[in-house]
Amino acid sequence: MTLLNTTNLANTTPTSSPSPIAKTVSTRPLGAHMPCTDGVKSTLTSGVEIGCTAVQLFTNTPKQWSYHSFKPEVIEPFLEAQKTLQIPFLVSHDSYLINLASPNEEGMTKSRKAFRAELDRAEQLGLSWVVTHMGAHLGTGTDAAIDRLIESISLILADTDALGYKVGVALETTAGQGTGLGATFEELGRVLDGVGANPRLGVCLDTCHIFVAGYDFRTPETYQETWDKFEELIGRDRLKLIHANDAKMPFASRKDRHEHIGEGEIGEEGFRLLLNDPLLAHVPVIVETPDSEEMHRVNVARLRALSIT
Repeated sequence: MTLLNTTNLANTTPTSSPSPIAKTVSTRPLGAHMPCTDGVKSTLTSGVEIGCTAVQLFTNTPKQWSYHSFKPEVIEPFLEAQKTLQIPFLVSHDSYLINLASPNEEGMTKSRKAFRAELDRAEQLGLSWVVTHMGAHLGTGTDAAIDRLIESISLILADTDALGYKVGVALETTAGQGTGLGATFEELGRVLDGVGANPRLGVCLDTCHIFVAGYDFRTPETYQETWDKFEELIGRDRLKLIHANDAKMPFASRKDRHEHIGEGEIGEEGFRLLLNDPLLAHVPVIVETPDSEEMHRVNVARLRALSIT
């Protein structure tokens, strides 16, 4: 597989002007999920260092239950850094333990409390969205789980709407592993319809997840087919961000293993089609690829190059 030469790519200037469509697409916020190595503020500074104009972060250790809010000594430096660095798009990803469709009373109580805390922290930091997986039915069936998820989201949105929160909830497409919800556009659409119209509820599309779940987009024909389905069942207006990850595992394998851009089963052409689609030109893109310390800079540069070719 031939990959783009991304050596010093972030610092190069195109020798010719890109097309009008490419110019539009290349101005979108584009970045990575940044590791929180030295507090949440460090995600901003390290993101800017590798060329990010969008940053995703964890506001807490993702494999622990957490119900705390941030103290002023955390909030103020973050907001000051954001003001100085002027990163256009900031989001968080919630804890992997949260299951807003849990059939277990204790699990549901903990999940709702923890997710509310995720929204509290994101609101304190002025983030746009909290990305969340749609949970799992744990053997109780999809229909009942979707009803529980709709109830969870509706309650949390109503509660935070009353407080004037601006941060939104972005439901992420999933790969179809185990009993997880959200591997089909139909399931995602059912949840959106069940909650009802709310500007604080949107969708995060993960390219690896939809690919291994059975939605191809590697050719112009399959790309159009997949987005026609998305438009019919969800609507592009609900799409708030894209997780751009190549796939280590084959198409429709239902196995979630992220790969570096252009090095997996999706390949460069799928991302080129996505990044140069004028209907998606406004949608921020964030990578969640492996080896973040070494490779995020490379993957961000690859995406940026593909958006002008």
